[in-house]
Amino acid sequence: MLDRYINLLKTGEVVAFPTETVYGLGANAKNPDAIQKVFEIKGRPSDNPLIVHISDKKQVEDFASEVSDDAHKLMDAYWPGPLTLIFKKKPEVLDIITAGLDTVALRWPKHPLSQQLIAMAGPVVAPSANSSGKPSPTKAEHVKEDFGTDFPVVDAGETEIGLESTVLDITSKPYTIYRPGAVSADEIERVTDKGVIRDSNPSNNETAKSPGTKYSHYSPKAKVRWISDGDTTFVEEALYLLHSQPTPRKNNRVIHYDGNFKKMAHELYDRFRHADHQQLQYVFIEPFSEEQLQNPIVQALENRISKAIG
Repeated sequence: MLDRYINLLKTGEVVAFPTETVYGLGANAKNPDAIQKVFEIKGRPSDNPLIVHISDKKQVEDFASEVSDDAHKLMDAYWPGPLTLIFKKKPEVLDIITAGLDTVALRWPKHPLSQQLIAMAGPVVAPSANSSGKPSPTKAEHVKEDFGTDFPVVDAGETEIGLESTVLDITSKPYTIYRPGAVSADEIERVTDKGVIRDSNPSNNETAKSPGTKYSHYSPKAKVRWISDGDTTFVEEALYLLHSQPTPRKNNRVIHYDGNFKKMAHELYDRFRHADHQQLQYVFIEPFSEEQLQNPIVQALENRISKAIG
């Protein structure tokens, strides 16, 4: 099943493949020409660094110049899985991957097909497999919507989580989460016994250390908006995503998650794309409470929705 895609990666081509988070746009991490194709295909800014996806903890040594005890603890606890770690890079790591930074982001994804693909083709850079700024793909059909029906995609149906990985910088203390995901700050603190802060908003004049932080991301053509307090007006040309409010109207444009935030995360990008398929003008989303924001998945949802709003 994977022979064609392995050969494409080995010969400098770009392939979309599933992870447990979203579909990635893979290219050989040692081939600068192949990596350049990723930027061109996505329309991705060159100052937006890429995550290198590996298939074995030993491969960290090919990219990272320093691997701390805490790094080993985190890898043992959460790899393979939805945690990206930022390390100090080795000099031979390509600048096109790191946007010229002295750090490199690494992840070992959990999806069995991604593991097989990377094990056979070698480490790959893999941003989300969508046009830059649009909702990330959680289905193979989303990739083809953006890049065409003939684009090479390893089709494994829907991804499990639906939101991108947690990105954690462990190169300085306190450790910093640049992008929240399924692995929470509390979980990281329990493993490392170190404090963790969150900073997902670099200034416009600095190079972001993580993807998904500097630019507007994850946006459908429809305008994404939070529902204002006390607003009970129902807009016909809109999709509503609710999690605890009473449903103003029962139809296919009002989706009620009844506190199931994992399901909401799993479906968020697909709902965004569905709004565009229906040529809707807005996606209105119920805000989260402070109590709900203690949940790591809700933190990740709030981050992605805020980035979609821009």
